[in-house]
Amino acid sequence: MSKTIPVQKNESVVVEFEDLTHEGAGVAKVDGYPLFVAGGLPGEKALVKVTKVGKGFGFGRLMELYEKSPYRVEAPCAIYKECGGCQLQHLSYEGQLLAKGKQVREVLLRIGKLRDVVVHPVLGMEEPWNYRNKSQVPIGEYEGGLIGGFYQRRTHQIINMETCLIQQEKNDEVVRVVKEICSRHGIRAYDEVAHKGMLRHIMVRYGLVTGEVMVVLVTKTRDLPNRNKLVEAIAEQVDGLTSLVLNVNSNKTNVIMGEETVVLWGQEVIHDYIGEIKFAISARSFYQVNPEQTKVLYDKALEYAGLSGAETVIDAYCGIGTISLFLAKQARKVYGVEIVPEAIEDAKRNAQLNGIENAEFAVGAAEKVIPDWYKQGISADVLVVDPPRKGCDAALLETIIAMKLKRVVYVSCNPATLARDLRILEDGGYKTLEVQPVDMFPQTMHCEAVAKLDLV
Repeated sequence: MSKTIPVQKNESVVVEFEDLTHEGAGVAKVDGYPLFVAGGLPGEKALVKVTKVGKGFGFGRLMELYEKSPYRVEAPCAIYKECGGCQLQHLSYEGQLLAKGKQVREVLLRIGKLRDVVVHPVLGMEEPWNYRNKSQVPIGEYEGGLIGGFYQRRTHQIINMETCLIQQEKNDEVVRVVKEICSRHGIRAYDEVAHKGMLRHIMVRYGLVTGEVMVVLVTKTRDLPNRNKLVEAIAEQVDGLTSLVLNVNSNKTNVIMGEETVVLWGQEVIHDYIGEIKFAISARSFYQVNPEQTKVLYDKALEYAGLSGAETVIDAYCGIGTISLFLAKQARKVYGVEIVPEAIEDAKRNAQLNGIENAEFAVGAAEKVIPDWYKQGISADVLVVDPPRKGCDAALLETIIAMKLKRVVYVSCNPATLARDLRILEDGGYKTLEVQPVDMFPQTMHCEAVAKLDLV
């Protein structure tokens, strides 16, 4: 007999929140039945109206708080409740770090069955605001002018935004100026329903150390009205502008960037530093959005690698060479592999930019390239992986186990897939020694972590 659901839609219930979901909603249980409620915090007692009921869980709306968490704060952003960019502004930063640490520990135990791993307290930021160096703003129209901001939660309705508290202030300033110039020169916003109009997104990249600015206009076609005057106005009015780029995306899609990129003014790239390493960043380059915490993350990966200068290191999922170039400073040789050809071109360019000659990069799937290297006699003392959110490919994990590498350093942006992959590596003969969570995205539920594993 199926279990009866203890609540009904539109019913009001008093609940106590026990946890947070990976999207930042409060989790309460009514006779064991989970309710997910935006705005609820662990330890709080509240009146909740049930808005949706499913077989395994339901959703509710927070109506009244009876008991507040000591970590509850007033969200400083005026559009926090409408915007979908942050989930945790109502939780103090101390509370956020505790919640993220708990999340990492719990998934390691629940998914990875890892009971005796040392999980260190989360490394947070001294100033957890205005950290993002890249702004991607969807553009719409309202009362004859251009608006830009974030999509309202779970909709494609644009909330106009002049300032964002997690963006670099420079980005906000540049978006405001470019939006106003485009509006003045008769540039119409793209209409995703009718598939008409011109301007889809304004993207701004800001070099935190260098002060260089890149503006990318993402448009439906390359035929830009009043092009020369528009370019001249942006070049004149955007302080620090180094690169103005047109990216053409003519597809009916919610993917932001298209395949075609044209430099309208200045250079193709801007530059920035993470630590002492200089990076060239193009419009479509992947580059960490929080360089301050990226250095914290990579310093920890470097510490866990334990390099003396004599080691050969393989960097799987090397991207544009960010971790590879850090490792190369302290290793004998680094081999990086990445499936995206443009990223490998960036990695080679960045190695050259820094005069690093002991890093070699190859295009391909790590699970295919690394076994080929192994057959050619290229083995490694240390392997570093920094996979996407879905975690490591199963074939790569099998390769790591077969190669019997002495040490693995796993850099993760998803604690759940980290836990899953650590379990597989442990079953293959590795021991997880310690895990260091790092907060790269304050005010959101995202948490990165670095794990250190040795062959036993």
